[in-house]
Amino acid sequence: MVKSNISIDVELDNNRVPDSIHWHATDSTVERPQQAKAMMLGFWDGAEKTALRIDIWTQKMMIDEMADFYYQTYMAMAETYERATKQTDLSDKMKKFAREFHKDFMDLQLKESKAQGK
Repeated sequence: MVKSNISIDVELDNNRVPDSIHWHATDSTVERPQQAKAMMLGFWDGAEKTALRIDIWTQKMMIDEMADFYYQTYMAMAETYERATKQTDLSDKMKKFAREFHKDFMDLQLKESKAQGK
């Protein structure tokens, strides 16, 4: 059996707010740890039938980056769901939601920008 490890290091500031995130996978072709502004990690507890999550973002993560991160995560989840279940209709609904979410965010940003006179 082959093992692969993923390590995640989160540096906190004096108030215990995440300041930086670095990660590295043993199977990666990249030798040095990679930097990230945010992460989402999910596990399925089959015994309890519950999802366990770790969501961390740094102070450097901008709101528009967060919206893009969520959009891309929703799309990836839809693609993974389709590959695993072959349920294209449900996957397409998830993708439609992701596109609507991103459009609504962009519309809100434009509205806020106009309100601020930019």
